[in-house]
Amino acid sequence: MQSTTRLFIGLGANLTPDGYASPQAGCEAALGVLSDLGIDIVKCSHWYESAPVPMSDQPWYLNAVAEAVTAHDAATTLSFMHKVEAHFGRVRSVRDAARVMDLDLLDFGGQIIDDGLQLPHPRMHERAFVLLPLFELCADWQHPQTGIAITELVDQLPKDQPIRRTQTSTG
Repeated sequence: MQSTTRLFIGLGANLTPDGYASPQAGCEAALGVLSDLGIDIVKCSHWYESAPVPMSDQPWYLNAVAEAVTAHDAATTLSFMHKVEAHFGRVRSVRDAARVMDLDLLDFGGQIIDDGLQLPHPRMHERAFVLLPLFELCADWQHPQTGIAITELVDQLPKDQPIRRTQTSTG
């Protein structure tokens, strides 16, 4: 039997992909495509609406975090995630631009990598839209580099990141 790695993926969008009813519908479809590529989704957090970071006049984002397992390595997993983003219409232009799909590899088995691919995700500890849904999935998670518990990271979040849990569920 092939060994697998547990990972966490940040999902987000503030534009609706062509052919989908909402940003959430596009992100949920992306989870299905990832499963087809051998990145098996275990569970997904609730969805959150959050203001753009940094603050701008863009529409608010819809965000969640998914727990998954895969036999792929981190670089292959990230490559597949980028292909899924492109499939749903993501065009990488300027940093922090509005987007139809954003898939971030947040944590890959607790590995620390800094060779072009950075793990854990370098800004995840500063973002409410990552930490709150991740806490839902894994309340005992610790940052692989610093060892700081997620509860402490949540307590340290800047207060200027508006975020609210939506009434819709993953489906």
